[in-house]
Amino acid sequence: MTPEIGERRAVISGAGQSQVGRRLGRSGLDLTLEAALEAIADAGLTTRDIDGVSTWPGHQDTTPGFSPVGAPEVKDALRLPVNWFSGGGEAPGQLGALFNAVAAVAAGFARHVLVFRTMTESTAQTQAERASIVGVGGRRVGNRFQWQVPFNAISAATWIGMYLQRHMHEYGTIKEQLAQIPLTCRRHAALNPNAVFKEPLTMEEYLGARVISSPFGLYDCDIPIDGSTAVVVSHVDTAPGLRKVPVRIEAIGAALHDRDSWDQRRDLTTMAAHDAARMLWSRTDLRPSDVDVAELYDGFSFCTLSWIEAFGFCETGEGGGFIEGGKRIALGGELPLNTNGGQLSAGRLHGYGFVHEACRQLWGEAGERQVRGAEVAAVGVGGGPLGGCMLLTRG
Repeated sequence: MTPEIGERRAVISGAGQSQVGRRLGRSGLDLTLEAALEAIADAGLTTRDIDGVSTWPGHQDTTPGFSPVGAPEVKDALRLPVNWFSGGGEAPGQLGALFNAVAAVAAGFARHVLVFRTMTESTAQTQAERASIVGVGGRRVGNRFQWQVPFNAISAATWIGMYLQRHMHEYGTIKEQLAQIPLTCRRHAALNPNAVFKEPLTMEEYLGARVISSPFGLYDCDIPIDGSTAVVVSHVDTAPGLRKVPVRIEAIGAALHDRDSWDQRRDLTTMAAHDAARMLWSRTDLRPSDVDVAELYDGFSFCTLSWIEAFGFCETGEGGGFIEGGKRIALGGELPLNTNGGQLSAGRLHGYGFVHEACRQLWGEAGERQVRGAEVAAVGVGGGPLGGCMLLTRG
């Protein structure tokens, strides 16, 4: 008996994004409400229709600007009569909030769930206080990090840099190949009015940039910003009453079959992305060749390469050759990649910027960067032990 694909009971009915930029000086709640109200209006709904709220990882004040707003604050600010809400850190990556919303809608706990992710890292961070660095500011280091920080492995730049180093060793991947990810993102960002960095980036500048954590240079690392992204997840039965045809959720992937660890996977050239993508393809008859646009996490450039291999756009170990020269992943190529400029040029919205962009592409609302005839979008978010992915289709 074929199991029911429960995510197909849910659709994305609206998407919104706040002002995005460096050191905006606005509160996290202010940015969140801007994105939330835009998403609700985009769906043709009002705040009275929203009966669920979901976010990841919930309000945190221990890491500056990383997650300054939680579900209860948004519920109160918008006076939402919610029947269900969720916010917590243990989930299949950043998309856990969206997956929770899909499950709640499919189960009948809510009809329209507001999902958001907000960052104010740029305003909040100083040289001594950075959310992406573990063990600074005099705080006690516990759990898994107590075994990493003494060896100066204090950031995802270090941990994922080691994955790239291993991939280079095993498969001969070189920096000139990896460069096509930030170079392509920068070209696409030039077509996005909201991108943080739009000026051209050359191969010489990429290769000559200062080292952050070998083999990562400056342009391999995403940009801390201030901003918020929101989407509304609605039950498929509500589609006739929405403002426009919603984006359908064909399949999701949230599996973690290997260890929940940054450095203890059996194959250290792969990440949780591979587990999640295998689950996704088991839940659909579509294949990688059906994907028209790919929005793949680029917190670090190797994360994107890992997602390309995980989704099966090429075999594991062949990612360097697949992106070499950049033609395949450019607008007009066989797999247009990170069409909004990604986090490397548009700014770190922690994966939700990719969901927003995928929806805009499927709605035909991406302006100069629109992929002609886009009907299927792949979204993959996360790195290391965090990984979640979605296959979205035009309604």
